[in-house]
Amino acid sequence: MIKIRSVSLAMLVTASAALMSACVVEPVRPPQPAPIVEVPPPMPAPGYRWVKGHYRWAGNHWAWVPGHWVGVY
Repeated sequence: MIKIRSVSLAMLVTASAALMSACVVEPVRPPQPAPIVEVPPPMPAPGYRWVKGHYRWAGNHWAWVPGHWVGVY
C-alpha cells in the first residue's frame, strides 16, 4: 500500500513538473520605432569612423543609442 502511494505521488509530481515546464509566456514587444536621423558632428581627428545610432531593447521599451565616433585601429 505504501509503495503504491509513493509511486503514485512520484508520478503526480513528475507529471505536474512536465506540465508546468510548458507554461512559457513570451511577452509581445512593440514594433521598433523609425530610426532617428542624426547629422554627425565633425570628425574629431583623422582615423575616426561614425557609428550610426540605433534602438536597443531595454527591458520593457525601445531605447535610442545615439551615434558616436570611434577610432579605427
